[in-house]
Amino acid sequence: MLPDSEINRVLVVTAHPDDADFGAAGSVALLADRGVEVTYLLVTDGDAGGNERTLDNSGMAELRRTEQRAAAKAVGVTDLRFLGHPDGQVVPSLELRRDIARVIRQVRPDLVITHHPDRNYGFIAPSHPDHRAVGGAALDAVYPDARNPYAFPELARDEGLEAWTVREVWLTGGPAPDHWVDVTSAMDRKLAALQSHVSQVAHVEGFADFVKSRFAAWGEQAGFGVGRYAEGFQVVSTA
Repeated sequence: MLPDSEINRVLVVTAHPDDADFGAAGSVALLADRGVEVTYLLVTDGDAGGNERTLDNSGMAELRRTEQRAAAKAVGVTDLRFLGHPDGQVVPSLELRRDIARVIRQVRPDLVITHHPDRNYGFIAPSHPDHRAVGGAALDAVYPDARNPYAFPELARDEGLEAWTVREVWLTGGPAPDHWVDVTSAMDRKLAALQSHVSQVAHVEGFADFVKSRFAAWGEQAGFGVGRYAEGFQVVSTA
């Protein structure tokens, strides 16, 4: 794994607003505390989400972008980028690969955090089709697209974006995490980020307790002990 001292820029690629906060907001807060530059790239605006549909899709998209900005601020992230692909209709297309590769070349991250592209049969929630599509496209954008100067040559020719090699990827929501981050000291900020998504979670009774119990269970699974909270990832080296 990359040593902490070699992680200076991180790109978090997710399908929807709130995905980064469920999967990695505690880890992101700890990275930001160390001065790491973190960028969020959201493939959709989450326009097909929301419990109370008093807004049309355009209004919901605007609301969810606002909620995500507030959530990002809670963990120290101010650089957010939205691709605007239709929520619920994401496929790992060449267009999506190019869009993600473009941002990789712009941000030039050492580490990318994104969805696991495989279905998790033990816990179905992370396996939304958009999540799996984004995870697959992001991995393809990391390798080979962003590092290959001959892939999407228009990025270099027309936009001046030269090839960039991401050194490591952390996948969220997969069936077999092999790297755990103790996020106990950032759990209050993770919860604040999640609660910023009012349109998605305000109707869930006992939401805070539910979140704490899930990540406390992972803390025990990780071996951090009772009363500790953890986020889990599968690490992919790109060497």
